[in-house]
Amino acid sequence: MSTEIQETAMAWHGNGTNGARAARSGVFVHRLDIETTKRVEIRDLTETVREIVRSAGVEAGLVTLSSMHTTTAIFVNEPQSALLEDMEHLFERLAPRAEEWKHNDPRYSDCDRQNADAHLRAIVLGSSVTLQVAEGDLTMGQWQRVLMAELDGPRTRQLMLQILSF
Repeated sequence: MSTEIQETAMAWHGNGTNGARAARSGVFVHRLDIETTKRVEIRDLTETVREIVRSAGVEAGLVTLSSMHTTTAIFVNEPQSALLEDMEHLFERLAPRAEEWKHNDPRYSDCDRQNADAHLRAIVLGSSVTLQVAEGDLTMGQWQRVLMAELDGPRTRQLMLQILSF
């Protein structure tokens, strides 16, 4: 895993993204396509989520970011380089790649990716986060960032971002 946050190569598509700042209510849905470059890496998506919220003109509400994959996780934490290294060590201790998992064994599973470790890590980290929006911005602590963990890359990943504005 890289111990530095990668620049996120992505495209996002959805409704309500005309850049207007007028207060709007409703539900806005966006799909983010993210290209990952390593088997295990962490991406900081905070500024992308903020940009989409601002573009939708949302002043107050909730935003949920969800992974459409069982080997990708979404969580909130601090992307400090030493902590990223610690995360990598935790992932390996939690679900070692070299372990003899049944999911990787053709006697028990038809999966040919040998990715049981990625599935198990994603279970622990979670597949989505929901954040508050107030005064047109994400409500987050000083060190909090929205992070995506690629656990079985490199691949193209799809995330869904849904904003509930009121």
